[in-house]
Amino acid sequence: MTTENTSNVIKATHLEKALNYTEYVALTEQLLAENKTTGTNHADDLVEYNRMNLHRMRRGEKSAVLTDELLETLQKVERRMVWVVITEAWCGDAAQNLPGIMKMAEASPLIDLKLLLRDENLDVMDAYLTNGGRSIPKLVALDAETLEELGTWGPRPEPAQQLVLDAKAQNMDFKEMAEKLHGWYGKDRSRTLQQEFMPILNAWSTAAETITENS
Repeated sequence: MTTENTSNVIKATHLEKALNYTEYVALTEQLLAENKTTGTNHADDLVEYNRMNLHRMRRGEKSAVLTDELLETLQKVERRMVWVVITEAWCGDAAQNLPGIMKMAEASPLIDLKLLLRDENLDVMDAYLTNGGRSIPKLVALDAETLEELGTWGPRPEPAQQLVLDAKAQNMDFKEMAEKLHGWYGKDRSRTLQQEFMPILNAWSTAAETITENS
């Protein structure tokens, strides 16, 4: 039974309407068949991003191979967690990172992955802004019993984030920036994501233990 703290940003009502990874991919495919994407803006460019991102996720499902070290760390997780990822189908960074996140969650029976659409849940999104912006994906780790926040990750691995910040500082054209960013993702194959989650997993597991002991 979940004992929810009313001060939590993400509540049980949010989780009830969240999607699992399979449902999210199915929704992406369904909307593409209707020439739409998630959210209310179905402009041609966003629909095309949706199409590209479906390919990126399928490719990531094959190329994101978890390291033995990360798998060992995931098997040591002793506290039940819910990982809530704020996302949208048109977001390239989400498409690049979700397969790796999904594989990490699948590798531990104690991690439940939930995907929450950003524009339908701005009350949650606005609690997790990055430099004042609604950047996604944003992963929020919760204790499964209390829904207390354990920590966050996102919207992208640190080298990719720095690439974007540098590009913006240089007033780089969006298309050129996107090419550089997705080129980095293609070469990295989720390795940096996995490296960043090694210490994060240990911290979240400890935080979960502390919450359980104090509840």
